[in-house]
Amino acid sequence: MSSAIRSLTPTCMRRHRNAKIIATLGPASSSAEAIRDLFVAGADVFRLNFSHGRVEEHRERLELLRRLERQTRRPTAALLDLQGPKLRIGRFEEGRVHLREGRTFRLDLDDAPGGDERVRLPHPEVFAALRPGVELLLDDGRIRLSVKASGANFADTLVRTGGALSDNKGVNVPDVVLPLSPFTGKDEQDLKTGLELGVDWVAPSFIQRPQDVTELRRRIDGRAAIMVKLEKPAALECLTEIVALSDAVMVARGDLGVELPPERVPSVQKAIVRECRAAGRPVVVATQMLESMIEAPVPTRAEASDVASAVYDGVDAVMLSGETAVGRYPAEAVSIMDRIIRHVERDAHYRQVVDANLPTPRATTADAICAATRRIAETIPVAATVTYTSSGFSALRAARERPKAPILSLTPNLATARRLSVVWGVHALQSADPRLVQQMVDDACRVALKEGFADIGDQVVIVAGLPFGRSGTTNMIRVARIPDPAEAGAAPGTTG
Repeated sequence: MSSAIRSLTPTCMRRHRNAKIIATLGPASSSAEAIRDLFVAGADVFRLNFSHGRVEEHRERLELLRRLERQTRRPTAALLDLQGPKLRIGRFEEGRVHLREGRTFRLDLDDAPGGDERVRLPHPEVFAALRPGVELLLDDGRIRLSVKASGANFADTLVRTGGALSDNKGVNVPDVVLPLSPFTGKDEQDLKTGLELGVDWVAPSFIQRPQDVTELRRRIDGRAAIMVKLEKPAALECLTEIVALSDAVMVARGDLGVELPPERVPSVQKAIVRECRAAGRPVVVATQMLESMIEAPVPTRAEASDVASAVYDGVDAVMLSGETAVGRYPAEAVSIMDRIIRHVERDAHYRQVVDANLPTPRATTADAICAATRRIAETIPVAATVTYTSSGFSALRAARERPKAPILSLTPNLATARRLSVVWGVHALQSADPRLVQQMVDDACRVALKEGFADIGDQVVIVAGLPFGRSGTTNMIRVARIPDPAEAGAAPGTTG
């Protein structure tokens, strides 16, 4: 792939699909060549998973990503994924035990090595939240315990599902809201480092309540956007509030799949997607999408169907984790995901599903303008929708309508252009704000032609807000025809 990469020009970098791809960087994708391979294969956003790796490694990967961005002149986002609190048991005297179904097992704060009757759980906050009947899941749900009695420093449980249990395995408590901050000391330092490095998105783990999102926004103070990872059942009880407070949402099916019965996960995923679509928040589906490609050069048919199903639901992006971070075929995984998305989006049934699930516009000027833009593109042939945006608001509202024509978003802010790279259908570029309406039309036509979104004679729909440069003022729509630049003095014919 490398020889082909060198021959590419910036104008070759347009994605011919709407749903985006997030690729996780790791040991298998740390070199400049490997990151460039992922980008050329179709990666739109790059995830830095601070649960693994050293700060110096993440710093180097981000520097390589920014170098690639300058070379291609295509704004590309970096996503910082925070680890969050990890609940784990202590160690056993012999390294592992076998818990038998129907037997009792105690969790406590005692430092002594455990056995088949007890083990240390160094999290007093968990004991404070327990009550009889609460289930505890150990080792990704392989061991299931039911609380019989608990106090400030212990929990006596009944083994519901037994099996082998070894040192330091994880603990999940799906039925209660734990009195735990989602931000550990490690997260504090990782967030500080990530913001200093200039990440564009921050994805917090262990979000349980709306106030968790509010607290993170206070800490970030506008320096990055927030992509909340929904992985705790408690968060689903206040889904609408959490989505409203977020800039984007990730359906993190790893822990969510442990803490929920497996038969609930698909319907919960769809419910989250619907809520985000209605609110106009970008939504990402993640975890185990093409996991077999960590070792195999092709995915299973079930995995391909999983990716396709998410795309049919209208998600903004799908994510690769171990496939690109530690897998043997990172670029191939991105390429196959790209092919699946493009195939789905060419299916006539896809457009029927998207149109059937279109959210009702809210009673705002911005929604009215963007809904009208969609209707225009359905009535007359339109090559692209061009949005002028400072904060990204116009592009987000346009993307909420899922128009047939691609969205070319022009913004004076590089940070905004980068953040928009996760949004469905949006191709964002940094461009100076126009001062006059005619300049806006001329620039929109020129960029649409240069970037390969339109040909001479094609029509584009332009959405903007007046006065220029003010966030959240989407209030104007224009239709323009691309002129022939060879014609001296030619100006786009406009209507509307």
